[in-house]
Amino acid sequence: MRTPNEPVLFNAEFESANGSEQRRSTRAPVALEADIGRGGLDRTLCKVTDLSMHGARLQIYSQLRKGSMIWLTLPIVGPIVAIVRWSDDFEAGCKFEQRIAPRLFKRLVKDQPPQIWRTGWDSNPR
Repeated sequence: MRTPNEPVLFNAEFESANGSEQRRSTRAPVALEADIGRGGLDRTLCKVTDLSMHGARLQIYSQLRKGSMIWLTLPIVGPIVAIVRWSDDFEAGCKFEQRIAPRLFKRLVKDQPPQIWRTGWDSNPR
């Protein structure tokens, strides 16, 4: 039995509040139509809302499981293997197995409004 002054020990997951340390490259808000494959004939549409050379934020219409492997087909780039890092009702974040080449990344985001570029975490960190 624990006494009132005895410390309580517990385990917890920790994620740094300074998320910008976790970013490897600049993120660009985008509005790109794409599709997701999960192996076999299972394909679904999505919208890429945030893109970097190393990953993307997706607006999704069917649930994705954290840790699952997907094939994201992007305009210009084609299919790219990604791992789902987080997912909630209508959004998911994924990390690409291989980064997008800088020249292809520039082509993807060149038509996006330049005033909305940002780096680091936004107001909705995961």
